[in-house]
Amino acid sequence: MRSRTSPFTLPAPNPGRTEIIQMKNLFSNARPFIAAVFLQFALAGFDILSKIALNEGLSCYVFTVYRHAVATLVIAPFAVFIDRNTRPRMTLAIFAKVVALGILEPVIGQIFYSLGLKYTTATFSAAMGNILPAITFIMAWICRLEKMKLKSIRSQAKIIGTIAAVGGAMIMTLVHGPLLELWTKGKTNHESQSGGENPNSNHLIKGAILIISGCLSWAGFIILQAITLRTYPAELSLTAWICFLGTIEGVIVAMIMERGKSTVWAIHWDAKFLAIVYSGILCSGITYYIQGIVMKNKDPVFLTAFNPLSMVIVAVMSLFILREQMTLGRILGAIVIVVGLYIVLWGKSKDNSTDNRSPSTDEQLPTQEQAIGVAGLDINEEKKEEYGGEDTEMGRLGAPQQ
Repeated sequence: MRSRTSPFTLPAPNPGRTEIIQMKNLFSNARPFIAAVFLQFALAGFDILSKIALNEGLSCYVFTVYRHAVATLVIAPFAVFIDRNTRPRMTLAIFAKVVALGILEPVIGQIFYSLGLKYTTATFSAAMGNILPAITFIMAWICRLEKMKLKSIRSQAKIIGTIAAVGGAMIMTLVHGPLLELWTKGKTNHESQSGGENPNSNHLIKGAILIISGCLSWAGFIILQAITLRTYPAELSLTAWICFLGTIEGVIVAMIMERGKSTVWAIHWDAKFLAIVYSGILCSGITYYIQGIVMKNKDPVFLTAFNPLSMVIVAVMSLFILREQMTLGRILGAIVIVVGLYIVLWGKSKDNSTDNRSPSTDEQLPTQEQAIGVAGLDINEEKKEEYGGEDTEMGRLGAPQQ
């Protein structure tokens, strides 16, 4: 008798389609990590270019105005067209949050950080900036954006990793050790980075206080941005608003602080112009937008946990671009930072795995074909083992024999 296949016979699984789905899921899970690393490279370039521009006489206040004006001109056209159908209505409460965002980072955060960078070096500023994850962690916990249980292993890991990252930054800054002669010889090029003279202890203390103040404002900006995105989930439009209002608020501050100094507004085709364009496009426009995208799927602590990488990148870039010599203290500090970073990410991965155990209803309910297919595959595997691994008709679900 010829065997007739039942209409309920399960189709054979498609290995190629399964691999494509797995690759898509892998890329989707890796996107926040790639975006966070990209941000750190952009911020590292900002530290070096900004230090060169500030040494050439660029005003910190004018720098803030120009960079956010450039960011507004670049981001606003994309926001108008891309978000035209999805942009929520701007309410008074949302507008008040956007105004506060424009003050926190584009004005207060950037001015304080630039002043601190002017008094110190690029490596020192990047190292001091590593207190940002710790400040953001505390603020996120206060605002209940971060889960915290002292008896939980993952919470302890996040605390220990944050402390290790900050400690590694301090090691890079304070512990020098012997010079490592790689391929550069002679005197170190810190002089070219700091305008021909190394900053004294008074300048280091003043610069450290300014950088810490800037990081406090930056952490507040990240927390408020995450809160604002809940009611205004249009990243491009929010970025354009922040840059636009930051420009207006920065003009007011610059006019007060640089009154009677019309020459500070003059820009030529030099390092100052390059620093303005670079920081405006990458470090204001694109950075604010990517931060919003990442924080829709992650939390503020995840984003700032990558901040220690910026200091390592600055140290390496300074070695190539500024021809600085590497010391043993920087190497040891970088190792401690990387270890602390991985500890924090391990704690965050535990949070994500816990959250993934309760997916949404759409993800919990598979389609009828998927349910039948999974059941059939399991039954087929059992039948294959029972009948010696052969794909017989008895191993098919609902396949009658005639």
